[in-house]
Amino acid sequence: MTALAAGVALVLGAGGTTQAAPVLDLQLVATSLANPVAITHAGDGSGRLFITLQDGRIVIFNGTQVLATPFLDIRPLVLSGGERGLLSTAFHPNYEANGFFFVDYTNLNGDTVIARYSVSANPNVGDPNSAVIILAIDQPFVNHNGGQLQFGPNGFLYIGMGDGGGTGDPDDNAQNLGTLLGKILRINVNRGLPYTIPANNPFVTTPGARGEIWAYGFRNPWRFSFDRLTNDLFIADVGQNMWEEVNFHEFGRVTGENYGWRLMEGNHCFNPSTNCNDGTLILPIAEYSHEAGRCSVTGGYRYGGSQFPALDGIYFYADFCTGEIWGATMDGVGDWTSTLLLDSPLAISTFGEDESGELYVAHLSNPDGAIYRIGATETFSSITLTAPANGFILTSPPTFVWSPDAGTNNGYAVELSYSPSFSSFWSTYANLRLTIDTTSWAMPASVFQRIESNRQVFWRVRGVDLDQPPPRTIITSSEVRSFFKQ
Repeated sequence: MTALAAGVALVLGAGGTTQAAPVLDLQLVATSLANPVAITHAGDGSGRLFITLQDGRIVIFNGTQVLATPFLDIRPLVLSGGERGLLSTAFHPNYEANGFFFVDYTNLNGDTVIARYSVSANPNVGDPNSAVIILAIDQPFVNHNGGQLQFGPNGFLYIGMGDGGGTGDPDDNAQNLGTLLGKILRINVNRGLPYTIPANNPFVTTPGARGEIWAYGFRNPWRFSFDRLTNDLFIADVGQNMWEEVNFHEFGRVTGENYGWRLMEGNHCFNPSTNCNDGTLILPIAEYSHEAGRCSVTGGYRYGGSQFPALDGIYFYADFCTGEIWGATMDGVGDWTSTLLLDSPLAISTFGEDESGELYVAHLSNPDGAIYRIGATETFSSITLTAPANGFILTSPPTFVWSPDAGTNNGYAVELSYSPSFSSFWSTYANLRLTIDTTSWAMPASVFQRIESNRQVFWRVRGVDLDQPPPRTIITSSEVRSFFKQ
């Protein structure tokens, strides 16, 4: 396991309570991949991860290895490089029964294609000859292709489209309801071919508008996701020269919202440079500047798994250039706070979620692309020493007691020393209490470290991550106590 830790900060937990920020652990699960750009699952109970490679392949990680035979290989159809390529895969909500999955790729003309494929008789291999073209969208430039596909809680397919590229959205596509560029689209792929437009889409009856549009005002939405518990939608939008942003749509809120580009970049006027917001634009819940080498936001997920309670309620996003990972949390009145959780060496191209809600990140590289599973060590906000009391003279071996409970992945190390500075000490691991041997006055597993008579002994407790080899210290009790052994 690779553990990379940022400085401890404070985040808001459920109900707005303050808790220590988790220390993230990134566990390498797959490597030797050619530019992974998307990670998803089929929702079929198989536990497999489907990894989209930019060159036009989808490969399967079955929990132990990446299968040698691709699930799908459409490289002859895909123009790959820069921001182009096979960019996303989404499995139909009823995939287990109908075998349908959808891809977003750049064709050889440089345009966006949304296509449906079917699985073959082999559940680990899709049928490359089963393609049904759902939608094709002209791209005027070589960048800002969007590329995200995601089925929403209503069973409709959501599609992220960039503004078509070029500096500053020169054609003002993102604000133009007559084009699909710079939008989040919503279509129904469950009835009629190639698709139908949901009757409650916001611009179905607007003259001159495309009915597929669900929201607009995006520059290049690079990864959006639905919260598996609340159905809220998070949309990360890549900025121009100065600001990256994360947007939020609470489930049940009115649709047809304008997220601002090119009027605004993040919370700042772009074009025009002043008086850009008439009060109707939806502002981001998080933004960051391009200082310190940051350049491009990668949107993630709000954690909904069960293995790492320290991550509950945190929405993760990253910067592609610096590898920094932030966590955003909402308090009880709807205000958001972002905390830097990890400064990694990765080029993070995407986050992913498995069937159980556990999260992953991808490192973009060829041939050394990799997938990491996100874990956490819950930090200790403090360690309280309970017994024995400070300064006691002991005639019988003590039992050391402290709090709070460390959690499943954490533990404690009790340290004893004859020096208040702990210039030398001996220690052993325990959880909440440690009893000295009543005969030898030795710590468990430390029979050669007996406490000498007529000595003052100092003790403290360290909180450690037991999931690391060797255990890694997270925090040390601020209090040091002592006792005197007669």
